[in-house]
Amino acid sequence: MSPRPLSRLALGAGFSPLGINLMAATNLNRYLNLRATGNVFSYTANDISANGFKVDAKLSLASAGVSVDYYPFPDHGLRFSPGMLFYNNNNASATFATQPGTSFTLDNVTYYVSTTNPVAGTGTFGLHSQMPAFTMTTGWGNVIPRNGGHFSFPVEVGVALIGSPAVNVALTSGQACNAQGQNCVNVTTDPTLQANLQAQINKYKSNLDPLKTYPIVSVGVAYSFNVR
Repeated sequence: MSPRPLSRLALGAGFSPLGINLMAATNLNRYLNLRATGNVFSYTANDISANGFKVDAKLSLASAGVSVDYYPFPDHGLRFSPGMLFYNNNNASATFATQPGTSFTLDNVTYYVSTTNPVAGTGTFGLHSQMPAFTMTTGWGNVIPRNGGHFSFPVEVGVALIGSPAVNVALTSGQACNAQGQNCVNVTTDPTLQANLQAQINKYKSNLDPLKTYPIVSVGVAYSFNVR
């Protein structure tokens, strides 16, 4: 006999590319569950070397969504789950700088840093240009077992259609010169250097564009119990 609608609650946690996952779900009928999820993660890395820059970066993941879990065979674990990310603040930010006399590249053009006025800048990377974002996953493991059990170990794979990543990079100070340390230009205003910077940003955007279909692969554990 199937439990009454909204009579059971499941709480769980897991890991996915969206971060550490927290979940709550309830049963709608024998075939359907309603599930809410929240994801969070933060990581900071310093002194990364990239294209001649030393970079300090921070990754911040925070998102929340809902989905409907459909179990075509209720006594087994297979499910299909359309859903929506209604909150998405997944992003990364960075500050970067060069050492005097070193070099860096923009769009395959090498610049040499002034010995008296080194180059610095900032960058941001966003994974939230489409919001709300549709999600579609499939998986195994009913977090509210129809046999009345309590523990489950769900596995999920799918995608979130978050839109093309947003990439912004700005050079905020410094001078760049030729290989002889001459003909130095202000990196914030020189039109040729700024054009090469924009071309480099466009390359980053092209390389990261596949992330508009953001992968979801999660594993976790859940505990369900009666609420009425």
